Amino acid sequence: MRARVLRFGLYADEEGLAWVESLVDGAVASRSARITGRTVRRTLPDSAMTTADLYDHLAEQWAWEHPGHDGGAREPVELRVRLVCSLRTWRAIRKAVLRDLCPRGPAPHTCRVPWCTA
Repeated sequence: MRARVLRFGLYADEEGLAWVESLVDGAVASRSARITGRTVRRTLPDSAMTTADLYDHLAEQWAWEHPGHDGGAREPVELRVRLVCSLRTWRAIRKAVLRDLCPRGPAPHTCRVPWCTA
């Protein structure tokens, strides 16, 4: 097993960020993995680029999906979760989190927390 990283761009407030972290915790708890660190970034390492520059489309998604609603304290951030696990386990965890981030079903929907992943 080796160290691996999950990265999620999010347009979230503190409550939304805590919800996404709980999704990650749940996905990790049911598998042979261990979280060794968690970071919320507003700037990218070794770069002058901010997460607002990189994930500005998530704020636009929020505005489009919630017309007339203020984004409140939401901001574009990047959540990085460091894990120790196999590649297969990392893929399963990532897939589980992505599945839980948006509502299921074929009907049009809005995501509770707009997201993207790298």
